[in-house]
Amino acid sequence: MSGSLYLCPTPIGNLEDITLRVLRVLKEVDIIAAEDTRQTLKLLNHYDIKKAVVSYHEHNKASSGEKLLIDLKAGKNVALVTDAGTPGISDPGEDLVKLCLKEKINVISLPGATAITTALVGSGLDTKKFVFLGFLPIKKSERESTLDEVRKERRTAIIYEAPHRIIGTLNELRSYIGDRRVVIARELTKVHEEYIRGTVDEVLSKLGDDVKGEIVVLIEGGKDEVVMEPEELLRRYIECGMDKKEAIKLTAKQLKIPKREIYKLALKEEM
Repeated sequence: MSGSLYLCPTPIGNLEDITLRVLRVLKEVDIIAAEDTRQTLKLLNHYDIKKAVVSYHEHNKASSGEKLLIDLKAGKNVALVTDAGTPGISDPGEDLVKLCLKEKINVISLPGATAITTALVGSGLDTKKFVFLGFLPIKKSERESTLDEVRKERRTAIIYEAPHRIIGTLNELRSYIGDRRVVIARELTKVHEEYIRGTVDEVLSKLGDDVKGEIVVLIEGGKDEVVMEPEELLRRYIECGMDKKEAIKLTAKQLKIPKREIYKLALKEEM
């Protein structure tokens, strides 16, 4: 008889934010699969849990996933944990779940900490409808497409961002969402937990240059569609540091205007 895969949420900061059920499961399973074994060992040592811990992360998920599958088929129970929060959200836990379900192995998802809902309910933005977009794509065309989705979105949009990229991301966002409100939630549940609220410009002025900690960005949903004048949109893109050629291309795409018309506007602005 096969074992079960347990998805075990771990604290996103404060070590007290873990359920009694998760602690019991971590003590009872045969193997704990962790995104970062060193980080997980800190948690296990804190709660005096002695258990075999193996590595399962983005770069070894294929080989490690197959090994875990063999253990599960042999009847061993496995707990999957991420560095912080719920496994399977913006991490390779999703792939292991699919693999197990394909092989008809029981998957048990335990409730617990996640930065998404923690940030949302404390943000002051609409909580009735929201959409989670994970990390923005790195590839330029995909990134622009996702940001355009955010521009059109009527629900509260939530993304994750790394501290060294947050300034650049906010500058990009400005040209897409205008004066809509954003909230930066950083260091959630930790001593230096902070929510920064306002327009993109207001948030940037409060954020400073040396940003630390994991960051959740929440973006107010749009109301009625505001059609921006081509000159204003083009100017916003260029002021954000975008190359003029790219700014012309993106303005034309966003407003559905021939690129040559936007090029003429750009020439006129230079005169």
